Amino acid sequence: MPPVSPSVDALRREIDEIDVAIHDLIMRRARVVERIAHSKAGSKVFIRPGREAGILRRLVARHQGAVPVAAIVRIWREMIAAMTLIQGPFAVAVYAPGDDRRLWDIARDHYGTVTPLTPANTAQAVLRALAEGSATVGVVPVPEEEETDPWWRFLISDDTKTPKIIGRLPFCSRPGQKEGGDALILGAVPLEATGQDHTLLGVELAQDMSRGRLKDMMEAVNLSVGWFRIFHLPGGGGSVHLIEVADFVDGDDQRLRALADKLGDVLVRVLPVGAYALPITLDARKG
Repeated sequence: MPPVSPSVDALRREIDEIDVAIHDLIMRRARVVERIAHSKAGSKVFIRPGREAGILRRLVARHQGAVPVAAIVRIWREMIAAMTLIQGPFAVAVYAPGDDRRLWDIARDHYGTVTPLTPANTAQAVLRALAEGSATVGVVPVPEEEETDPWWRFLISDDTKTPKIIGRLPFCSRPGQKEGGDALILGAVPLEATGQDHTLLGVELAQDMSRGRLKDMMEAVNLSVGWFRIFHLPGGGGSVHLIEVADFVDGDDQRLRALADKLGDVLVRVLPVGAYALPITLDARKG
């Protein structure tokens, strides 16, 4: 005799039981987050973009079954954002001038429905919101070539309060997904390696130097250069450069010291102004 299939009502009851179990685990997760918050009382740093990237990478790698992996990522992003708010005030300033909501949508997708978002008409206004404390992190566009007043030049500073680039959005995208413009996340958060990272280096020079020559010097000390942005300081006072490097580079990296030796007296400073975990392109077969 063939096995008797469970009734639809029985299957629905099983789904209800699973929902209760999932909800119990979410509430348990929240209680653990509360314990973490209490253990770090007085600390202003309560977001870890590198750890968040690691969580999503593990979920994407292990996911199986009919549920699209993009839905799994969205569920976890909502949960991560909601539980960040358990640890303290958290708000996001987003570059969204006029009716341009491309980065707003990207930021909302990443930071979830409960996180407060505030629009800013310029990237400099995002930086002001961070400085004033009205925002914890900011979302700004990836810099374009030859901007007349680039926001990123203000990151090239030895002031420990200066925000850094701590992420790139969207973190998870699907093949063929319509592009709305990539974004960078700014925040006063320590940089941490995830194993798959790019770094943004700020280089200030006392005099102009060609892009090709500086790139050659960097690659000679094993710094693999990606995109490159330059701003010439007024009055012939030198130049500042924002350079993407295909690796994690911290301030003590020997390659920076080797680069400083090569540049000699022309160098004013070189320092990491950001690093981000490489975004994921979701497997189309998993949705």
